[in-house]
Amino acid sequence: MKKISFVIPCYHSEHTLPHVIAEIEEKMQTMEQYRYDVFLVNDCSPDDTLGTIRRLCETHENIRGIDFAKNFGQHSALMAGLRYSDGDYVVCLDDDGQTPANEVDKLILKLEEGYDAVYASYDHKQHSAFRNLGSRVNERMTRSMLGKPAELYISSYFAVKRFVVEDMIRYENSYPYIIGLVLRATRNIANVPVDHREREEGSSGYTFKKLFALWFNGFTAFSVKPLRIATALGAISAAAGFLYGFYTIIKRLLNPDVPMGFSSLMSALVFFGGMIMLMLGLIGEYIGRIYISLNNSPQYVIREKINMDE
Repeated sequence: MKKISFVIPCYHSEHTLPHVIAEIEEKMQTMEQYRYDVFLVNDCSPDDTLGTIRRLCETHENIRGIDFAKNFGQHSALMAGLRYSDGDYVVCLDDDGQTPANEVDKLILKLEEGYDAVYASYDHKQHSAFRNLGSRVNERMTRSMLGKPAELYISSYFAVKRFVVEDMIRYENSYPYIIGLVLRATRNIANVPVDHREREEGSSGYTFKKLFALWFNGFTAFSVKPLRIATALGAISAAAGFLYGFYTIIKRLLNPDVPMGFSSLMSALVFFGGMIMLMLGLIGEYIGRIYISLNNSPQYVIREKINMDE
């Protein structure tokens, strides 16, 4: 009998989490050909999410709890759940009820057809305009930087086979990015349409700062294209500067009375100086991440494991 492991990162979900678990239980009762367990990863939530996880673990022997020592982010929480999961299929979903756990059979059926990973797609997302904008930016970034197929829709509700998980958890550096790890392991990925619900309560924990950090992590952790773009921009800037200097010399030779332009000189200095600082900053970001990785900075630190055998 095959086993499904559910991995749910938890943050500000003390009230929504029981509904998600109840929905998983109800659905799995109709999928008796599978065993299942659930991993709830508390990302140091400031509310009583940990207390809710404790109560769920006490009343369900197949629910495991992981408590982080501080907030490490959604992707680190997913990595922790993936490392402890042992299912033939692993399903990752949100803790707020917006991703319909009762449609997990659609994802599993697609895996059974032969796909290695399956992402849920939504016709109408019930997110705020800001969050939808962030999703579109993330879509463009993954397509251009990570080589994601244009037709593939990426969401936080997905299922992967065991061998994909085993490859993903080999990544031990400090900046995990889940879609980058999936694309690194396989391109045999499909979408299935599911409903997307309105949030039961609260609001998304992704601020602009967190979204920007997520995008930046995505294209610096799994792609060298930014460095290549920087090289191309540097070459273009150098060529433009050379041509402008050549033009200035010719103009001066043809008309000695033409005054030398202070404004144009300052514009060129500011432009090229800014470009140099931008490229140095980008290179510094890569070097900084290498330094942090060499220092073995952890993806996460676990304070406590609940209902889990050591």
